[in-house]
Amino acid sequence: MYDTIILGSGPAGLTAAIYTGRAKKSTLVLAGASLGGQTGEIAKLENYPGWAGSGMELIMFMKKQAESFGAKFEFASSTDIKFNDDETFTVICDNGKNLDAKTIILATGATARRLEIDGARELFGHGVSYCATCDGFFYNGREVLVIGGGNAALNDALYLADIAKSVKIIYRKSEFFRAEAVLRDRVNERNNIECIFNTELKSIKKQDDSDRLIATTMDGKKIETDGIFVAIGHEANTDYLSETIKRDEMGRLDDSALPKGMFVAGDVKSGIKMQIATAVGTGCSAAMDAIAYINSKE
Repeated sequence: MYDTIILGSGPAGLTAAIYTGRAKKSTLVLAGASLGGQTGEIAKLENYPGWAGSGMELIMFMKKQAESFGAKFEFASSTDIKFNDDETFTVICDNGKNLDAKTIILATGATARRLEIDGARELFGHGVSYCATCDGFFYNGREVLVIGGGNAALNDALYLADIAKSVKIIYRKSEFFRAEAVLRDRVNERNNIECIFNTELKSIKKQDDSDRLIATTMDGKKIETDGIFVAIGHEANTDYLSETIKRDEMGRLDDSALPKGMFVAGDVKSGIKMQIATAVGTGCSAAMDAIAYINSKE
């Protein structure tokens, strides 16, 4: 039995692992299918204090630090969590293992919200993408659209502007209210980025006899493009939890809704800004609460 099992290998989960490891608590990180979550996809990370490099470089540094304090890693995900009569937990994993722990830290992060319009689902992976750093390479010298108006959308547009011939940002509001000023300024400075406000898409389809796409807006305007990158927010990865556990409208969790010995950190935690710095802070807090809980039982 582990002292703690941490679900998720983004900044929140890795921070928690560093703290529980340093406290000499046996720690297992269930890293999911791949390490790092959304942070691992960031090509150039600028807003995490004290770091200059990619998101994956930060993740690897944090993983090595956690391992130096004894944390173990396994590339698997939870499909269910059982609360046992002795107030311990059993995590049922998608690799067939059942793992026991005194405490659980939920740091499974969030997933990009899907675009729910005609053609978006069918064309996913065939011109529609939710990861600019993953798929931007395929659009070298071509024309692309970015859907969204927050930091993620503007970061995607700036990344793609270095690869693509042109980038159009489609946003349903009159300006980028939610994006940071520095990102708005950078977008405005790029000659190959065009912002199209007060616009929503109605459908996407393949152009006849071509790999290009035709995006149709709500007012009937047609925009031809080679690829569409979607950045319209996220939903928490909490589907593996019992439906009896209360979630907010984004699927996120509050500590008060969880059984004793279960803690939450990072983008899956309700009421916090979805930033690496806040993920790290909540990872620290969740780990310290878990350590105090374990010590109170000994």
